[in-house]
Amino acid sequence: MSMNAGMACLVVGAMFSAVQAAPSKVHATEGPCDIYNKGGTPCVAAHSVVRALYSGYDGHLYQVTRTSDNTTKDIGVLEAGGFAAAAEQDAFCASVTCRITKIYDQSPQGNDLSTAPPGGAARHPDLGVNASRDPLTVGGHDVYSAYFEGGMGYRIQKTSGVAVGDEPESMYMVTAGKHYNNRCCFDYGNAESDAIDHGAGTMEAIYWGNAGAWSRGGGDGPWVMADLENGLWGGNRKVNGNDTPIIADFVTAMVKGRAGGFALKGGDACNGTLTTLYDGVRPNGYNPMKKQGAIILGIGGDNSDWAVGTFYEGVMTSGYSSDATDDAVQANIVAAGYGK
Repeated sequence: MSMNAGMACLVVGAMFSAVQAAPSKVHATEGPCDIYNKGGTPCVAAHSVVRALYSGYDGHLYQVTRTSDNTTKDIGVLEAGGFAAAAEQDAFCASVTCRITKIYDQSPQGNDLSTAPPGGAARHPDLGVNASRDPLTVGGHDVYSAYFEGGMGYRIQKTSGVAVGDEPESMYMVTAGKHYNNRCCFDYGNAESDAIDHGAGTMEAIYWGNAGAWSRGGGDGPWVMADLENGLWGGNRKVNGNDTPIIADFVTAMVKGRAGGFALKGGDACNGTLTTLYDGVRPNGYNPMKKQGAIILGIGGDNSDWAVGTFYEGVMTSGYSSDATDDAVQANIVAAGYGK
């Protein structure tokens, strides 16, 4: 299934309308990584093509490259803690195709994502996404998504601060709820350090889509699942009926890993709170974990690059975040105003 998700969220109820009244105020004073830092689980990776994820961040969000002459330009924010300066991209890419060739890490760790190299599955370098393919508005600002159409992906293999082995971590991404397929694998998170499949437990990444060959949620999907390598898991069994499909234009997807267990959460990125889809022990063969600490986006750990999906923002942390922190991050995402 592949549908353009650059559409407005539905405003449901008077309470949600009130929350939406001043999204820029919440966004300007606090970002998701400020919330994680206060909760004692600091961001070790913070990627977005839409907005700053710290209130004080005033650096670059991503880099575009013109295919006509391979000239590059870094796209920053309009102001500290603000939204992408998309007009700079429009001017630079006028009448030509540009691809996003780097997504900068806003955290102090410097874990920038570049287009992915060949791997054990897809043995070719991946393309960057078309930078102008999917325009949308967030918080009243014109921005662009990272819109994956297959054969596209990003990776950093040598990272700083990212969980390895059985260390705890938390991560979320905001994605398009109606742009997905059943191929492997639209992921964001922790992966192998050499793009080769090293077996069960060598990954811990968020997956969004309706691939059900290994494990699945209830109904027909799409589902938030964890890619733990050699399996996309909606729980610790073949079917977890509590991992229900999320039907929304914009989706918050969350995976958290700890020694002996993991949790899945998800929700509408425009409205409401997160739902716990799974919280329990890991599947057989995945304990202890053997995470290697690389970061991927839009692909599987071995560069399986056949999935489609859309990426707006995502974060990885050091440590297992509290439910209160998760709820505050979701409230911040809702207040940002996706599709408005």
